[in-house]
Amino acid sequence: MAKYNPGQLLKDINNPADLRKLTEEQLPQISEEVRQYIIDVVSEIGNSHFGASLGVVELTVALHYVFDTPTDQLVWDVGHQAYGHKILTGRRDAFPTNRTKGGISGFPKRSESEYDTFGVGHSSTSISGALGMAVANRYKGHPERQHIAVIGDGAMTAGLAFEGLNHAGYEKDANLLVVLNDNCMSIDPNVGALRDYLTDITTSHTYNKVKDEVWTMLEKISKFGPDARSVVSKVSTALKGSLLKQSNMFESLNFRYFGPVDGHDVIGLAKVLEDLKDIPGPKILHCLTKKGKGFKYSEEGNPTQWHAPGVFNKDTGEIVKIVPSSPQPPKYQEVFGHTIVELAEENEKIMGITPAMPSGSSLNIMMKAMPDRSFDVGIAEQHAVTFSAGLATQGLVPFCNIYSSFMQRAYDQVIHDVALQNLNVVFCLDRAGFAGADGATHHGAYDIAYMRSIPNMVVAAPMNEAELRNMMFTAQQENMGPFSIRYPRGKGVMTEWKTKMKPMKVGTGRKVTTGEDIAILSIGHPGNFAQDAINELKGMGASVAHYDMRFVKPLDESLLHEIFSKFDKVITVEDGCLMGGMGSAILEFMVDQGYSSKVKRLGIHDEYVHHGTQQELFAEAGYDANGIIKTVIAMLPELKSSLSSEEKVKYSVG
Repeated sequence: MAKYNPGQLLKDINNPADLRKLTEEQLPQISEEVRQYIIDVVSEIGNSHFGASLGVVELTVALHYVFDTPTDQLVWDVGHQAYGHKILTGRRDAFPTNRTKGGISGFPKRSESEYDTFGVGHSSTSISGALGMAVANRYKGHPERQHIAVIGDGAMTAGLAFEGLNHAGYEKDANLLVVLNDNCMSIDPNVGALRDYLTDITTSHTYNKVKDEVWTMLEKISKFGPDARSVVSKVSTALKGSLLKQSNMFESLNFRYFGPVDGHDVIGLAKVLEDLKDIPGPKILHCLTKKGKGFKYSEEGNPTQWHAPGVFNKDTGEIVKIVPSSPQPPKYQEVFGHTIVELAEENEKIMGITPAMPSGSSLNIMMKAMPDRSFDVGIAEQHAVTFSAGLATQGLVPFCNIYSSFMQRAYDQVIHDVALQNLNVVFCLDRAGFAGADGATHHGAYDIAYMRSIPNMVVAAPMNEAELRNMMFTAQQENMGPFSIRYPRGKGVMTEWKTKMKPMKVGTGRKVTTGEDIAILSIGHPGNFAQDAINELKGMGASVAHYDMRFVKPLDESLLHEIFSKFDKVITVEDGCLMGGMGSAILEFMVDQGYSSKVKRLGIHDEYVHHGTQQELFAEAGYDANGIIKTVIAMLPELKSSLSSEEKVKYSVG
């Protein structure tokens, strides 16, 4: 592991208690050293987020300097912004292992550190989580403990954040501070009325005049001792009486609103936070920050690009791109993005919807080409699904494009608002299977199981780009009903991917390879791993049949009868959870139809798989090409006995 220079002050900071030994005058220096350490490490390891953590360096330093963490409990939202927090809480030297297999997580994780009070990866959970902590400590007789939720303005667009605010305003004795990190960005630029509302606050001359008067009062609060509550009341009255509509939203929820303040003035932040410690009840501090702050190229460049830029030259800002020597297949996301535009050009009913991931999902291609027919609804998966359902009731065909793990957040809407009404909403589930370095919070492990349990739902997965295009073409035809198409993060397998689209008969699979000894049944992209395995097994003398099922629901029963009538040994391969997945569906069919073949299921086991590269995780789960070969060898004793010594070592065959 490379060695990194943490800086004169940072090298001696092993926990926040060390940070609190510094003087206020040293806070700008330690902030700069934390920022530079993030730049040094992330520019070289290249698999990490970047801009979000740079934007909250001063806020992170001020929070740990003022509050007695971990006794006072700090909850980060999403987690992209928590790198400085990790560096200051005992993980400085481990930070270069960030998001690598066996290294530290890219997100706060309770099992990793006592300073990570709440595990996060999905957005908008911080307020509810911190409120639960505050109420619990009030109940346990520790009302003095502070609870701080740091939430971005992008995450504040989710319904859960508003639900947390609404409840927190009712718990007037809960010791809760919500810090709104307002940088006008989540990953892509924020959208919606909340963005406009916050902009109104930050640009209001009337507000800023009153704000200065209020902070002058707050700076004197410590002089009032027992009368502090009366001063707070005066502050609150001044805010309510002077800010008019700007204060209505938060004040109407019984939050005391303070700000906006400069989120990069670390000494000023420390003083403000110190004052807010003495103010009881729920309160919100509005901090203005800049994503990518302190690194010229991220400040001046495309903030979406600098959200997670990969390896880059920290001196020139050049993002290192590996140029392949031969044409490469596109990412499945890109195929989706271009294909939906092609389809929409021919079918005026098609609409595109995404909850705040237009770049990640490639719906930004349609948003540029057809801005009136594509919608980024903010971090609001539940709304995205029900909004799509509303469009479908009027005869339109919405393609609701959501990451598989985020789709979990809108499961009731899928059942109640779409499937129960048998509406033709097409769910394009990106990042299905292992998402890689994002880890357990982002793996799309469950969508096959949770979608196939829903009546009326079609569940499909393409083995390659051509199949993805054909499934999208099929899903937008008349009377298709709810339709789920899942595909993984990353590249497909076809360099010539722009094939002519044609309809598929729903619920039909295909035979890819003929064989006599054993049958492999796959769903989705792992079918390519099966093909790689079969090519190697052929050289060992094994005759392996391969079937690409294409649909988990409805299953191709004719094909399954053919398979179970011929083969007494079957392997199923999927990049989803084994419990309730395709393999389970195959076993259900086999038992219901009275077959008795020996079936081995490969997929994601009943455990949370942590971060690593996709290839590392495929191997760990045992469904990469080598894992499939090992399984075939184990099920065919005659093949095992014919292996060379080298092959036995390679495939761990005893």
